[in-house]
Amino acid sequence: MAHTFEDLVELERAAEAAHAQYLADDTDPAEARQAWIDAAAAFQRAVTEHAEAEGSSRYEVEMAVKKAVRHGEG
Repeated sequence: MAHTFEDLVELERAAEAAHAQYLADDTDPAEARQAWIDAAAAFQRAVTEHAEAEGSSRYEVEMAVKKAVRHGEG
């Protein structure tokens, strides 16, 4: 399934939120860590699929998404 750029932005935000939760979680760090890993993996898969579908560089797609997230775009 091809992902839109907006999908990628949302997946990156979810991965960042999961990472923040992992860093803050005092109750079950193993569960929080797994949630972070799963969210990050979903983002990476989606970036790869998007880049392949668009004929773009995977690196350029990932950096564009991360820039959009940093600047509150998308």
